[in-house]
Amino acid sequence: MKQFLIVFFAALFFQSCSVAQQRYSISNKKAIKLYEEGLAAPRSSIDPKTGIPNYKGGIELLEKALEKEPNFWEAHVLVCEFYEILGDLKPAIYHLEEGLRINPEHAPSGSSFFYLAQMLKETGQYEESVKRIDQYLAVRNSNPELRDQAIRMRENDVFAIQAIAHPIDFNPINIGPGINTADPEYFPTITVDGKTILFTRRIKDSRVLGTFKEQEDFFISNLSNKNIWEKAIPMPANVNTVNNEGAPTLAPDGRSLIFVACPDASGENYGEGRNGRGSCDLFYTKRLGQRWTNPQNLPGFVNTANWETQPSLSADGKTLYFIRGVRNRDGSKSSDIYVTKLQEDGIWGKAERLPNNINSPFEEESVLIHPDGTTLYFASRGHSGMGGSDLFMSRLDANGKWGNPENLGYPINTQFDENSLMVSADGEVAFFASDRKGGYGGLDIYYFEMPDKLRPTKTLYFDGLVFDVETKKPIPGKFQLIDLESGKEVIYSEADNLTGEFLVSLPVNHQYALNVSYPNYAFYSSNFDMTSNGKIESVHMDVPLIPLNSTLPTILHNVFFDLGKATLRSESFIELQKLKDFLDQNPTVKIEIGGHTDTRGNAKENEVLSTNRAKAVYDYLISKGISPARLTYKGYGQKVNVINDEEISKLASEEERESAHQRNRRTEYKIVK
Repeated sequence: MKQFLIVFFAALFFQSCSVAQQRYSISNKKAIKLYEEGLAAPRSSIDPKTGIPNYKGGIELLEKALEKEPNFWEAHVLVCEFYEILGDLKPAIYHLEEGLRINPEHAPSGSSFFYLAQMLKETGQYEESVKRIDQYLAVRNSNPELRDQAIRMRENDVFAIQAIAHPIDFNPINIGPGINTADPEYFPTITVDGKTILFTRRIKDSRVLGTFKEQEDFFISNLSNKNIWEKAIPMPANVNTVNNEGAPTLAPDGRSLIFVACPDASGENYGEGRNGRGSCDLFYTKRLGQRWTNPQNLPGFVNTANWETQPSLSADGKTLYFIRGVRNRDGSKSSDIYVTKLQEDGIWGKAERLPNNINSPFEEESVLIHPDGTTLYFASRGHSGMGGSDLFMSRLDANGKWGNPENLGYPINTQFDENSLMVSADGEVAFFASDRKGGYGGLDIYYFEMPDKLRPTKTLYFDGLVFDVETKKPIPGKFQLIDLESGKEVIYSEADNLTGEFLVSLPVNHQYALNVSYPNYAFYSSNFDMTSNGKIESVHMDVPLIPLNSTLPTILHNVFFDLGKATLRSESFIELQKLKDFLDQNPTVKIEIGGHTDTRGNAKENEVLSTNRAKAVYDYLISKGISPARLTYKGYGQKVNVINDEEISKLASEEERESAHQRNRRTEYKIVK
């Protein structure tokens, strides 16, 4: 709209004023003089502080011209343009409607109908916008490029009308003064346990070169015991610099951070010790204990001379979604969602663009992969929506294909731009940034209850401590969670180097095998059944690792047999492969495989059963190439119990007693050399 009207009125202005009566639709000389002074005002005076031309002065002069001549349609259209440039759309709409009322054909190609429809859409007047689009499309010689835009705008208007007629429940609540201030806060990211939030704040900084003296830094807040977010504190100085840091993504455990950092005005300085590849790049840092390492450019093939930003890390730490912005040949900008995988050598592989049903010809941004690994949230200007940037959701199907995006609906989406959505691990709460009325100033972070149909798969958190069983010393053990049904690794992570603590996400509706390992220790295993109990909110487990020089037994929690039989079930092969790998990595180790039953049933039969089960594991390892000289097996029957019968009898419920018997039915290994 701006380019069309500026060219149109500039042509009028430079014509001779002596024949003004022949060039305008009115003959009132005073009104024409005021009009021409108003047209010249932006060119003649520029605000030295903001650099904005004097459109306000032009508006005052044009309004005076209209007081003298209300049917001066040229003045109506020009004052509309000035109001629109300043972002004041209500009077802009009024004056353009008046210009069209007086002279519907003042723009031969009908473009004023198009621009009026655009402003009506931006103010949420969708039905009126449709009427004006239809008027524009009825013009035969209309601009073909604008016609395509008009058709798309009409589709969005119709969608918006339907969405408003069927609103979803939405009650956003300001997250509070611990996080929000008079400065803008946005791009929140949260740990999987929901107890730590990290976000971007734009702050005043006298060190910044240029006029505005502002830059972006990270702040972090913890949830108190009273469910109140504590006062946010800045990240340390090796992470926050005088340059912009923004759009962070935390690993589920809160110990790894990937973010975007941009160079200063020189285009080369990314901060002390940082090297970039051009424009904004992705960087990463890790927390060791309470210390954050110096950020490094993300290793691999993600960063380019283009603009990489707004990363989102998957729960397993192996997949990274992000936005890549590209400047097109015609000077325009576009941005798409890309994905990259972490390779075995620790670097990120070549990024691939998500398919066209996700990426539109227009801008996509603010991508979020939920901890469930299958639900993607993002903002887009290219899919049917309310106008501007809307929030969408897509789900990954069993074949690895992304479903068509679903608009989150009204009033989550409005005629304004929506982005920076963050959804909690359990899917019940979502966070976003907004400058709506009633906040603390500028953009604030809000939260709301996520509608059921828009929720991802519920994801719990699994936390604990890895330590030496004998010395109690923390160990930075490496652990993996494997889906027992598919055999696929869903999580690979490691405990904190200093504290041994770990925290990972755990999507429900699956059964998982857990394996924890560390050099010079026997590997540890366990399992979780998350398919039946909907009441569980989290899983806590401390992991004691047994040194190789210890004779304590290690339970193989993920070795399974059918009731009363010694035939290995297929789910056991994941664990037994892990045991085989352990023996390959420690070629001097010899082990005894022990079988145990509970105390119910015939003692002699139980001993035979346990012996046969231990032998089944023995035979499996030999079949995989382990020397028989390194293996022995023994059935202990019901002789050695984890929980004795007296303790079991004191348990309150049958479910608890059965669980205790289950713990006694086990397969173990212990190192004998």
